[in-house]
Amino acid sequence: MTKAIYRREHVIFLEELKRMRVESGMTQAQCSAALGRPQSFMSDVERGVRRLDMVQLRDLCLVLGNDLIGFTKSFEHALSRDNV
Repeated sequence: MTKAIYRREHVIFLEELKRMRVESGMTQAQCSAALGRPQSFMSDVERGVRRLDMVQLRDLCLVLGNDLIGFTKSFEHALSRDNV
């Protein structure tokens, strides 16, 4: 099986994270600051350099005015649109 970071699903996951941040109106710096992290944190996450665990993903969703379930539904919808 192909490593997750090279799969189309991972690319879509990163796209959905960025979409959620942009739609919230927050910059990478603002989002990172709200999480108590340096600006490079969000940059690394969105580029796929840094991976998130479930707790970090939940925290990110909450900072961006979403929740984990809402993000998961958006992610699944994006996967189905892309026939993945």
